Amino acid sequence: MDKVFIYVTIAVYLIFMLAIGIINNKNTKSISTFTIGKRNAGAWISALSYGTAYFSAVMFIGYSGNSGWNFGLWAVLVGIGNAIFGSLLAWLILANRTRDVSRRLEVKSMPQFFEKRYLSKRMKLFSAVVIFIFLIPYSASVYKGLSSVCSVVLDIDVNLCMILIALASMVVLILGGYMATLKADFVQGFIIAVGVVFLIVFVLRADAVQSAGGISGLVDYMQNSGLFAMNSSKWIMLLSTVLMTSFGTWGLPQMIHKYYGIKDKQEVKRATIISTLFALLVAGGGYFIGSFSHLFFGETLPSGGIDYVVPNMLKIANIPAVLLGIILVLLISASVSTLSSIALTASSVCSMDIIKDRKPHISDKELPVITKVICALFVICSYVVANTDTPILDMMSYSWGIISGSFLAPYFLALYFKRLNKIGAWSGMITGFVTAVIPALSKIILIIAGGSMGGSFGEFITKLAGYGPVFAVVAMLLSIAVCIVVSLLTQKKDDANNYSYFYTEDIEKEKAKELSTESENI
Repeated sequence: MDKVFIYVTIAVYLIFMLAIGIINNKNTKSISTFTIGKRNAGAWISALSYGTAYFSAVMFIGYSGNSGWNFGLWAVLVGIGNAIFGSLLAWLILANRTRDVSRRLEVKSMPQFFEKRYLSKRMKLFSAVVIFIFLIPYSASVYKGLSSVCSVVLDIDVNLCMILIALASMVVLILGGYMATLKADFVQGFIIAVGVVFLIVFVLRADAVQSAGGISGLVDYMQNSGLFAMNSSKWIMLLSTVLMTSFGTWGLPQMIHKYYGIKDKQEVKRATIISTLFALLVAGGGYFIGSFSHLFFGETLPSGGIDYVVPNMLKIANIPAVLLGIILVLLISASVSTLSSIALTASSVCSMDIIKDRKPHISDKELPVITKVICALFVICSYVVANTDTPILDMMSYSWGIISGSFLAPYFLALYFKRLNKIGAWSGMITGFVTAVIPALSKIILIIAGGSMGGSFGEFITKLAGYGPVFAVVAMLLSIAVCIVVSLLTQKKDDANNYSYFYTEDIEKEKAKELSTESENI
């Protein structure tokens, strides 16, 4: 009977998502409305869409479980970093300038941003291919994270879980496009926030926590055994995780995409506050929950390994069926939102920046149809990758590392550094890509070798495959340094003039116009 309540709760949610997709179907006739809507999104919708794209089952299951198990209460630093650096600082530094540039130059994707800024179709093509290919493992990690919960709590086959999740996200996105995902994310954001609160309360009320001495025992755990004595290697991994999951969002196209459609500067200011508070609650709460994993399992990992720490915590926490249904909807909501953002970004990049460039005769009416077909193919590819024997954290770190390592510097610096030229951008982009791809290539070698390799070389390759976050951070830092140094060394007199149009009608002028209009109205 308990499972009936859970299934009913999930069914209501899926019906709601289907309704949103159908209602918004009429607004997806052009590629512009399908990918960025009408550029009039408000603060709440934009902020919650950003947050739900940011946090999925990858965070709740993969990262909170892994970090909680390895770092104890220190793992909460990751959630705090996500709120401060990944949300607050990102919105303050990137949102308004990106919104301004994307409107003036009619930019609909990150590859188009690079083409407009650096006057390079080759850079547009390269970035489009990298984004499409390396968003697949991130998408796969979301499937894997959510399916591990459903398989443990509902005792459903993992493959069936992944298929159902794929269908849910595909229906919403293909039917409704950008505006459907925004509206769905708005409601899902509230579901996630409420669900996290319930999750924290019931995990702390679980027998495993109470048997440690209730509130007093919990305080003792937090003050003593919860704060692990960590060696330098663990501190490096923790710091790398904080930096990758926080600053990594600065170079992810599906996150930057949220800035394109926001209405105006006032909405940006409001969205900054909302996004930061949402991240603090969701990420901080998620990592806080994972930090209590040793109270539930001692020093022995549950069956299935690190990816099954949080799912088994939920199973043995004696959460009432109705609330467990809400929590599962929380995880599904977060994951479907992230999947929709990833699939929309990857498929639109493929259709607009690769196919349309090669076949310019394709009409604007045909392009949304092609994009929807690519969405379906992307979801299928993600499902295939999700079935490989790769931990959730590794798949996500490979994706974030390669994409952000390649594109964070040429994107972020382009907004502020007028002396950045095409040679510098290319150099930084390639440097970041080559550095961040090392762990992913190591994992591919291990997969080809059957999952393990003997000898010292095998141990070396295995270690490299597990250092995704570290290489991601190094890639981002190296890319920034190379972009700046090479641009300054190869500077030409006319570089500033060649790129000057990118900065015309800048934000300061726009601000002056807005103030003038406001004074006239008064």
